[in-house]
Amino acid sequence: MIWKGVNAMPITFDQQHHVFKLDTSVSTYAFMVYQENYLVHLYYGAKLPDTDLSYLMYRGKFDSLSPYNPKVEDLFFSPDIQPFEYPTNGAGDFRISALSVRGGSGDAVTDIRYVSHKIYDGKPSLPGLPATFAQEGQAQTLEVEAVDAVTGVKATLLYTVFEDYPVITRSVRLENGGKAPVVLERAYSSCVELPTMDLDMVHLWGKWWNENNTERRALQHGITSIQSKRGMTGSNHNPFVAFARPSTTEESGEVWGMNFIYSGNFAIDTEVDTRGTTRVLMGINPTDFRWRLEPGESFQTPEAVLVYSDKGLGAMSRTFHHFYLDHLCRSEWAKKKRPLLINSWEAAFFDFDDDKLVAFAQEAKKLGIEMLVMDDGWFGTRNDDLRGLGDWYVNEKKLKGGLSHLIERVNALGLKFGIWYEPEMVNPDSDLYRAHPDWAIRAKGREHSISRYQCVLDMTRKDVRDNIFQQMYEVLSQNKIDYIKWDCNRNITEAASATLPPERQGEFFHRYVLGVYDLMDRITTAFPHILLENCSSGGCRFDAGMLYYAPQIWTSDCTDPIERLTIQFGASLCYPVAAMGAHVSANSRASVKTRGVVAMSGTFGYELDPRTELTDEEREVVLQQVADYHKYYDLIHFGDLYRLTAPTENPYLADWQFVSPDKNEALFCRVIMRRPPNLYQSVCLAGLDPDKIYVDEETGKAYSGALLMHGGIDLSAYDYANNYDGDSFMKHFVVR
Repeated sequence: MIWKGVNAMPITFDQQHHVFKLDTSVSTYAFMVYQENYLVHLYYGAKLPDTDLSYLMYRGKFDSLSPYNPKVEDLFFSPDIQPFEYPTNGAGDFRISALSVRGGSGDAVTDIRYVSHKIYDGKPSLPGLPATFAQEGQAQTLEVEAVDAVTGVKATLLYTVFEDYPVITRSVRLENGGKAPVVLERAYSSCVELPTMDLDMVHLWGKWWNENNTERRALQHGITSIQSKRGMTGSNHNPFVAFARPSTTEESGEVWGMNFIYSGNFAIDTEVDTRGTTRVLMGINPTDFRWRLEPGESFQTPEAVLVYSDKGLGAMSRTFHHFYLDHLCRSEWAKKKRPLLINSWEAAFFDFDDDKLVAFAQEAKKLGIEMLVMDDGWFGTRNDDLRGLGDWYVNEKKLKGGLSHLIERVNALGLKFGIWYEPEMVNPDSDLYRAHPDWAIRAKGREHSISRYQCVLDMTRKDVRDNIFQQMYEVLSQNKIDYIKWDCNRNITEAASATLPPERQGEFFHRYVLGVYDLMDRITTAFPHILLENCSSGGCRFDAGMLYYAPQIWTSDCTDPIERLTIQFGASLCYPVAAMGAHVSANSRASVKTRGVVAMSGTFGYELDPRTELTDEEREVVLQQVADYHKYYDLIHFGDLYRLTAPTENPYLADWQFVSPDKNEALFCRVIMRRPPNLYQSVCLAGLDPDKIYVDEETGKAYSGALLMHGGIDLSAYDYANNYDGDSFMKHFVVR
């Protein structure tokens, strides 16, 4: 095999210095096997040619109270201060730990030491879990085996280097090699040791209708935790974090980005110790987590993705975007052009029948829309949100003639057809609940907490998954359905399963997520050509784990374009534009034009009644938007995104830009949130080829890429004095 990078191999082991070195296109990650087989972290940052990095392990002399191992001859070595590669609990390291195992003797002391390693081409899959993948010649993997001598627990640390990206993925496989059962109490997927606290933490927080707010703050001494214990990732905190130098901007400076490929309870824990060094753990939230391993059993942690950039937050984001489209989204729709859809929800809610949907489709067809999606309300006795969830059979009182007849009528107009599901949920007022009340999640002796009039089905149970799969299969196999919207509209309370024994109830939350993944895998395997979109009350499960099954995720239930600017800018820190569900709806203060400009920077679609909620003038705007959708599809979905003016930093304007991979095309977008005080407006573009000549398609004027990036474009001709508060425009540049 011939590797494309500078090094012959991206992963090397220096036998003389016992140093593992993992090189990507721009970064180096290194750790070593030290005396007594301790695994000690050395470095993660800009690419280095050196092989002996062992001196970087020293973090000063330890305190008089710090423990030491008398077998280690180095007087400066103490577990209390060393930067460990995978830190454990109770053996002298008093900082936050990645692994804690309670053994047969009852204590939770854990101490793993290096035993062996292997390096091989390719990347293994992770059983039952979404994970990144690689084709031949695209990646190399390191497995490091470390063992706790007392419990016999073996930890296999997995590292995969995607050399042509500055990406390293990490996970851990834990196996009970002893003779007695053990309990995992902490099993994180990665630990990154940074030698400084002179960093800003960047993360995403929010709530329903207000997801993905960006927060950047300086690290301080102590422990900071970003987490969820909702059973889903949730909108409150996203499983993404970045650490940037204080001087780092969008397009310059160092940043370390980390994302967790998981859709359940997670934790990203950061500790700054008294020496001003930083430890970052990423993994399953240890709250309510206990996993029992019998002798010979193993446990696989989900995968963490690490991205290093020395060219700012923007380069980090673009790495995540392209990497996920190439190596995480496995759907055929990841790179395939998706149909332009209209969704019935905000147009009709539960009040529809087959004739109304066909009428929607007739008007949508005139606008150039390519698919009708029938949202909530088509099944069981579902005419409101009080009943029907779990009964996935067609309501033929509403859809007279049945679903097949409706689809035939829609297809006859030239439109594809999509459908809404909420497979994980059940209403107490449903046939399914009345037949199987024990299938709803409930702790023994506890009453149900009800949210949105619904309960959560116990997805840890195969019989529950089989039932829902069979119900879905009967509908999907008998009807020509092109798209599924998979919704999930409440979090988990009273978490327990009737089928798990008391000593395994701590496994519930992770088993639930594995169950959801199993059901999604079965559906997408049975119907590989269906486009699956994930949704959870908007962006309440907007995570990389979902992207493995669903190449697009509904970003937020808030469709107001001014609010969406902050939501989509934040999401773009980690997640590709091609994954962000975004629609033009009728519920907005801004013009249809602006709604389209913002929604176009996503998957794009409509969510309104095309018969009554568009004026003749607005219909002309929509026709232009549809044309633009096709014209700019590849540029927006697969180009490079540059965030030029963030809506969180400028109260008046938001600017962003897409550049094609060959740098022959660029699309500049501006939304005016309110009238700027300075009506002279100029902005510098980014990411262009300085030597190429770009023509403004609107004016015909030609500019060098260098001029557009350094001199900027004069936008003063726009009438900011009279057109503001939600107005917008786009400018297209092409190389002639």
